[in-house]
Amino acid sequence: MRWQNRIAQYRASETAASRYDGCMHNTDSNSMVPMINWSEAGEQCTARWRSESGMPPPRRVAIANDMMKADLAYRLASEGTALLWRGDFQNARQLLQAMSRRADRKPRKTRAADTSAIPAASFHLHRQAQSQRARTLAMILIPLDSDYTIPLRRAPDIRLACTEVYGKSSEPSVASLRELLGLVGAHEWRKKGVEIPALGDGTAGARIHPHFGVFSPVRGEYLELVNTAPLPQKFPELELAFDIGTGTGVLAAVLARRGIRRIIATDQDPRALACARENISRLGLDARIEVVQADLFPEGRAPLVVCNPPWIPARPSSPIEHAIFDPDSRMLRGFLSGLAEHLEPGGEGWLVLSDIAEHLGLRTRGELLALFEASGLRVIERLDVRPHHPKVSDHTDPLHEARSKEVTSLWRLEER
Repeated sequence: MRWQNRIAQYRASETAASRYDGCMHNTDSNSMVPMINWSEAGEQCTARWRSESGMPPPRRVAIANDMMKADLAYRLASEGTALLWRGDFQNARQLLQAMSRRADRKPRKTRAADTSAIPAASFHLHRQAQSQRARTLAMILIPLDSDYTIPLRRAPDIRLACTEVYGKSSEPSVASLRELLGLVGAHEWRKKGVEIPALGDGTAGARIHPHFGVFSPVRGEYLELVNTAPLPQKFPELELAFDIGTGTGVLAAVLARRGIRRIIATDQDPRALACARENISRLGLDARIEVVQADLFPEGRAPLVVCNPPWIPARPSSPIEHAIFDPDSRMLRGFLSGLAEHLEPGGEGWLVLSDIAEHLGLRTRGELLALFEASGLRVIERLDVRPHHPKVSDHTDPLHEARSKEVTSLWRLEER
């Protein structure tokens, strides 16, 4: 049977399986927010489109329900047709899982690539495959009422998770099921928090609560480096430190726990700023840590300036990847080029950086050392630690060759 006939038969057999019927209409035709449009039951429909990944509204939308087969769904999604779900919510989750299995069975060049021979090319192929996979699996769409209620059978209550990320709502909308599940997962991490031994009393650690889109401090090895590195000897009583690109605020909190009396933590991302302020308040450190919005450095100089920039010099495929990928090492270059003029005489800059980019062929050690030289900096000491996250021992990971060699370093720098 021809593929087009199968689609036509499916659409002809659609049933009102959902208790949600009718179209959603946006009341403000002049709104600049992204909108999604589709045809349903002979009527043209439109609703607000939500995507934190930056994915544009799909141009082709088909109505889907519990009769949708996984093979058909995967084929439609691969060809760019989104599926607006009108069936049971849990069945939509099962369909997404089935599509994920099909995506993972599909042969990928990255799995066959020799990462030791051409690591950079292998990395980019892997990124392309991951991006295509994400786009395909994002094609199952879920309707949301104006209060973020999902009008489908057996749907969970995700109103709080949506409000945390999207803000208050007054209109119906549509979002990817995959993104909504990510919002729920982020909400649970935010509620539970991540235990940080460096913030504890030696027997148990305090918790940092990451927000959606803010990098979670699950890589504990770099936190231990900041917690144990020797403080600048020329300042026996350290009065001030800068934490550049604070994210969750975890490094600022570690510095405060080490006895530094005042820390100025900076970031540009509104979510990171809100996250850092909330965590610092939870830890009772408001009087010692000031969170300010700034492009890298605050005004003035400090005896200690700390930065943990994104480690991989590559282009993010979505806004929430900026904590991992730093195009052309822009943040790294900006930190190093401005560090000397923001250090007190005899002060130190601490750069926390993994060498994963070197093993991926994206940056050489010589290029990093040249950046130090060009910025008027010299290395006092380098403290190294090997990561211990699960992917280090995952031989099925396309990037295993690079991950198995990775070392995270704290570079202690001073002005030459």
